[in-house]
Amino acid sequence: MRTFPSLLMTCVLLTAQPLAAMNFSDDIHPATASNTSESATAWQSNVQEIIMNALSLTGIKYQYGGNSPETGFDCSGFVRYVFREAASIALPHNARAISQVGRMISVEELQPGDLVFYNTMKSAFSHVGIYLGNNRFIHAPSSGGGIRVVNMDADYWASRFDGARRILGIDQKNMQLQKN
Repeated sequence: MRTFPSLLMTCVLLTAQPLAAMNFSDDIHPATASNTSESATAWQSNVQEIIMNALSLTGIKYQYGGNSPETGFDCSGFVRYVFREAASIALPHNARAISQVGRMISVEELQPGDLVFYNTMKSAFSHVGIYLGNNRFIHAPSSGGGIRVVNMDADYWASRFDGARRILGIDQKNMQLQKN
């Protein structure tokens, strides 16, 4: 039974900025929908699915090169799996390549579902996680750990922050969609 992840998910969702209150219309490409409010609602639903999917994987072990709950995850495998399963968005294979997708945003613009990048291996954009709100993100940490939620303001993470990207709402023509 996975009581702890369920309790953790509830706590994070209760303290995070309500998704319904967010304005996603700025990130909708005009060519992707004829009705912006319908499209914004669809993306809001995708963000909720991304967050729920990510939180449901809390505790899954770290595995270098891992990309499934059965094998474990590394950071990019975790992010790729969540976006593919929750939003049918295929992302590149590593954190650096993922950092080139979507739109760069500032820390002040962060919203749940955005990606946050860190320099954890003396190399820019070597780690990626999914922003949850309230300066927290979920990620697959290095070996010996499992998927967990951490605070971006913690000294370790604050000193290694490389930037953030918004994936949802970008022109889908520029992304490969996988329907497996």
